[in-house]
Amino acid sequence: MVTTSLASAFFSMKAVMLAPDGSGIKPRSSGLQVRAGKEQNSCKMINGTKVKDTEGLKGRSTLHGWSMPLELITTIFSAAEKQWTNLVSKPPQLLDDHLGLHGLVFRRTFAIRCSEVGPDRSTSIVAVMNYLQEAACNHAESLGLLGDGFGETLEMSRRDLIWVVRRTHVVVERYPAWGDTVEVEAWIGAAGNIGMRRHFLVRDCKTGHILARCTSVSVMMNMRTRRLSKIPQEVRGEIDPLFIEKFAVKEGEIKKLQKFNDSTADYIQGGWTPRWNDLDVNQHVNNIKYVGWIFKSVPDSIYENHHLSSITLEYRRECTRGRALQSLTTVCGGSSEAGIICEHLLQLEDGSEVLRGRTDWRPKRTDSFEGISERFPQQEPHN
Repeated sequence: MVTTSLASAFFSMKAVMLAPDGSGIKPRSSGLQVRAGKEQNSCKMINGTKVKDTEGLKGRSTLHGWSMPLELITTIFSAAEKQWTNLVSKPPQLLDDHLGLHGLVFRRTFAIRCSEVGPDRSTSIVAVMNYLQEAACNHAESLGLLGDGFGETLEMSRRDLIWVVRRTHVVVERYPAWGDTVEVEAWIGAAGNIGMRRHFLVRDCKTGHILARCTSVSVMMNMRTRRLSKIPQEVRGEIDPLFIEKFAVKEGEIKKLQKFNDSTADYIQGGWTPRWNDLDVNQHVNNIKYVGWIFKSVPDSIYENHHLSSITLEYRRECTRGRALQSLTTVCGGSSEAGIICEHLLQLEDGSEVLRGRTDWRPKRTDSFEGISERFPQQEPHN
């Protein structure tokens, strides 16, 4: 767009600046030569059009026998600047949000950036979960649920209530690579008296294959007391019409997490504390930060030879700045050939549990779409 405008402007300038034979830079008409201090009131020919010379043309000096009207240069660059402003102010097409099923299902597309891929040229679980979080926040905004925090309704704001993630389960069949484009589909459903489920599907925009599925459970917490709260009837009246009873990950697929401690852990990594840039708008550690922290105690040999195929996280308590943390990992099943199962624990140095987790890892050579397509057919479930 800008290139076209500049090109057009350039060739318009060329018609004025170049001689008919294309050699040298000469005025097209002698009428463009206005010598300083000499009034010109007669009509002149400029680009084949008669114009009346005015007082505004006084005082211009001649450089190498020709002079370019300042008005022409100003017009060209003003038009180019306007075109550029219009271009950069428009959102990229890859951030095209759209809704389905009466506005209750949210979809957003993402282009995989080079900064999000690792040594094997694919994205990580952290990058995938960042897409899910971004889609969740924009979904909340599209539903009118984005107040002072993420997903707040009017009645929640009046009662100082916020949502906090209690459990997340993600199943990944294949990680997208740099240059791929994916679509994240999000919707919400009920989860008992104090919770709400958020469901996600991640699709390859080119093939339509489902790359990942996720279900997370959020519970209501009082922002002042930092204690869990039941959903008031006034709040339930606001959110119940937004629920869809369809699951991306069924309860039977989520394994129960085992309890262990530092005396039975295979790997332990500690010595860091959350900082200011780890917090979200609700003034506690962003839940995706925990994912990177539990992987601090995962040995490189697992990363090098395996892809993470599923992860389950249970958030046990709130974490704030200034508390020293430890990451613990135990390899509790499987093999290098068939796949590995790990249990994880993130705790404060005094032993208080912050998060429990479980990860399943498959050998990198077995990545395929087999299995997930049978469990979750390739279709548009909400249109």
